[in-house]
Formats: sequence, structure tokens, C-alpha cells
Amino acid sequence: MSKFSFEDLTPDLILDAIESVGIYAESGLLALNSYENRVYQFKAEDGLRYVVKFYRPERWSKAQIQEEHDFAFELAEAEVPVVAPIKYNGQSLFEHQGYVFVLFPSVGGRLFEVDNLDQLDVMGRLIGRMHQVAKSKEFNHRPTFSCEEYLHTAKVHLQKSNLVPMGISTAFYTILDLVIEQAQSQYKNVQSIRLHGDCHAGNILWAGDALMFVDLDDSRQGPAIQDLWMMLSGDRQTQLLQLDTLVNAYEEFCDFDHTQLKLIEPLRAMRIIHYMGWVAKRWSDPAFVRNFSWFAEDKYWEQQILALKEQLAALQEAPLKLLP
Repeated sequence: MSKFSFEDLTPDLILDAIESVGIYAESGLLALNSYENRVYQFKAEDGLRYVVKFYRPERWSKAQIQEEHDFAFELAEAEVPVVAPIKYNGQSLFEHQGYVFVLFPSVGGRLFEVDNLDQLDVMGRLIGRMHQVAKSKEFNHRPTFSCEEYLHTAKVHLQKSNLVPMGISTAFYTILDLVIEQAQSQYKNVQSIRLHGDCHAGNILWAGDALMFVDLDDSRQGPAIQDLWMMLSGDRQTQLLQLDTLVNAYEEFCDFDHTQLKLIEPLRAMRIIHYMGWVAKRWSDPAFVRNFSWFAEDKYWEQQILALKEQLAALQEAPLKLLP
């Protein structure tokens, strides 16, 4: 596991970094909800509010981060609503004392409601517009959704962490291996495009009367359905209605490959396992121990055994199909 720590990222260093690009904070720094990186909101002397994000070292290369920024600029140029980085002297990526950081305008708004069909209709069109731009080229540096990373590497991080209680370790890894086997067998022949990558309600805002994408930090290559399936919630019938609403709206702007519907459950399995591996990998970061304290409790792992059994059952069901 990485020995890296954010302890050296002091308020003085943050303010010095911000001032290095010619912005001077008038208010204090308000820490925003981010575990992978460190993100702060502040008001500057120019009267505007900004957000500064310090990237976790060793996670992305500068080339990969720049591709994230360039994707956001492409979307903004195509009038797809997205919170894009701010450029100073033609650049958006900055470095100060070993920390790479970026500045954004602070955008307020209300959260997107995944159980609201009217909002899902708007969301489907927005993702369609984003993918219309995304298909124009591929990422050269950012990774692709893969079973190796999201299933096998995640399992390795779990094993190295020794966080799974000894008494239920056999039961946990037995069901985990079954889910990995099923997910990998179904996740194949995948056509990939550039994606938002982490398109859930927390990364979407109603800004005024328009939906807006925020946080492209997890953008990568993958199947188009990845940016749609996380909008689904509730029982199977409810998800079918939501999916029908999303895809019909999506297809107003971008063709959709209906064969990708069979990837929903493998992708869900990949997200479940990757999430556990991600927290295990970051367990040496005090912020994770503090905010994910339940991750070290027996009850959590007992619940995960049940969740994995449910996911295995979902993988064995027929894939979702659009309503006739």
C-alpha cells in the first residue's frame, strides 16, 4: 500500500498554491466531501467563489489529468453543461510543492432526483449529448473499465488489508469468487467510448433550470451503458421504466447499442467489488479510517456476504430489456 499522506497539505500550503496562480482568498477554506482527493471551497478577493482540488499523488499521471480537463473543455465547447476547470495563461493544471491542483468556479444547485421520471428524461438527453461528443475520439492516456482492475485487483487489495474477519473470511471469499467468475464471463465484447465514469446523483446538479455534470475525476473508456445504469433504482419493474425513459431520451442525440443492456449486472458487480477494494487500498489514509469506520466492523462484512449473494442471483437472471 502507498505510504503517501496528505498531512503536508496544510492551510498555508493550500493558500500559497492558490496565490501562485494569481488568486487571493478572502474567506477561509471550506473542506468539501472528497476522500480520494482534497477539495476546498473559498471566496476570493475578486468577489467570486472558487473550488480548488488537490489530486492524490500517484493516482493519475499529469497526462491522464490533462485528458480529463480537455474532455471537460470539449463538452463545454459543445454546450454540454459541465463544470470545467478554469484556465490561467492557457493552462488548467498547476503544481505547487509537489501537489498537482486545479481550480473550478463554485457552482451551486440542488441534487438530481434519480426516482423522478421527468428528471430522468432530462438526464437521458444530457448523457446522450455528452456521448455524442465523447464518441469523436478516444482517450490516449486514461484507462478502460476492465475486469482485471475492478474485480481481480480489488480482491488483492481486500486480501492484503486483512480487514475481512477471520471467522467469515472463507464464506466471504467463496461468494466473492463466484461473483467475480460470473461477472467476468458476462463482461466481454465491449465497445468502449469516453465516459463520465462515475455518473451518479452526487455528480449531477440542477444549476438554475439545467442539469450539469460535475467531477470528471473518474472519466475513462468504457461501455456507454456505464453512464446510464447508475441512474436505476428500486425493483426490477421500476428499473425497467426508468431505463426506458433514459434510453428513449438518450437516443434523441446519440445511437444506443441495446446489446449493452446485458452489461448492467456485470458492471454493478464490478462497482460493488471495486468499492470494497478501493476503501481497503486507502485504509492507511486517516480520512478513510475516520469516515469509513464501519468498514472494520464484522457486521459490515456479514452484510457484504448477503449483498454479494443477491448480486450473484441478479447476474443469473435474464438481462433487463426495454419495454415493448
